[in-house]
Amino acid sequence: MTVGDFRVALVTGASRGVGRGIAAALAQAGVTVYATGRTIDKAELDPSVHRVICDHADDAAVARLFERIDAETGQLDVLVNNAWGGYERMVENGKFTWTAPFWEQPAWRWDAMMGTGVRAAFVASQLAARRMLLAKRGLIVNISVNISYWAARKQIGNLIYGLSKAATDKLTEYSAAELEPHGVTALSLYPGLVRTEGVVAAGVFDLSNSESPEFVGRAIAALASDPDVARWNGKFLHTAELARIYNFTDVDGRLPSVMS
Repeated sequence: MTVGDFRVALVTGASRGVGRGIAAALAQAGVTVYATGRTIDKAELDPSVHRVICDHADDAAVARLFERIDAETGQLDVLVNNAWGGYERMVENGKFTWTAPFWEQPAWRWDAMMGTGVRAAFVASQLAARRMLLAKRGLIVNISVNISYWAARKQIGNLIYGLSKAATDKLTEYSAAELEPHGVTALSLYPGLVRTEGVVAAGVFDLSNSESPEFVGRAIAALASDPDVARWNGKFLHTAELARIYNFTDVDGRLPSVMS
């Protein structure tokens, strides 16, 4: 799979997990990829990927990131908002706190997901939009979650996670409406259960229908190669559904089922 005119991408939060998989898949598709994270220098990524150490809670650092992309490429075609917080300590003091009721949730998880995660996507989208509007084209992908999947399985749900991802979807919905007249597309992408380091280490998830992090990246590569990607503006898309639309599989050749 190769991309068309969308040749330069920024993937935030790419040190590990979904972000690393997205950066790897886009690079494999021939995209010039800038990948960020606080520990991005340790990420297992192809040497062609431009690694930029960046804390997305630091607005000045984020501004410098975009200025670097301007200087080195003169364009930004794809932004993938994946930088997030709150996944890093699912188990605390021997207890799996992810599934705890909201009154037992640690306050740091709210700050990480709402204060850092949602805000990071907003700030990066602002900076990307200013550049994409000048080019009259671009794609902003906000990594969200299959809310219906988690809601149907409350024993592995998390109230803060649901709120933060709902906020991300509203960011998609409202920004898409404002971007549409300018030829820029914004959408939310819902992976299924992804085999990230944290999910695997937790040891409590049924991985029989899970997806690799690279599968998510293949979905974005397919979107970037679609000359009619604007048809998805403001939409909430599932990776497994896109695999059927664009005819791609996971890295092991499997085709995960769409979670409902």
